[in-house]
Amino acid sequence: MARKEHDVNRSARSGRFVKESTAERSPRTTTTERVGGGKSGQKREVHRSASTGRFVSSATAELHSSTTETQRV
Repeated sequence: MARKEHDVNRSARSGRFVKESTAERSPRTTTTERVGGGKSGQKREVHRSASTGRFVSSATAELHSSTTETQRV
């Protein structure tokens, strides 16, 4: 069953979801991304820079753990 697409905001420091107002106040340490729309059984690990929102490698995520987030999507 496909899931509905929606936007989520996440803190790169804690990894927790945050409100949209928090993401607007702290754009360098939060990311906003579109999730959903896929099948629930297919998950992979991705790393994103909180300052640029771009995907980064595992090595970059390790070196800059306070400003990147890792999640299963």
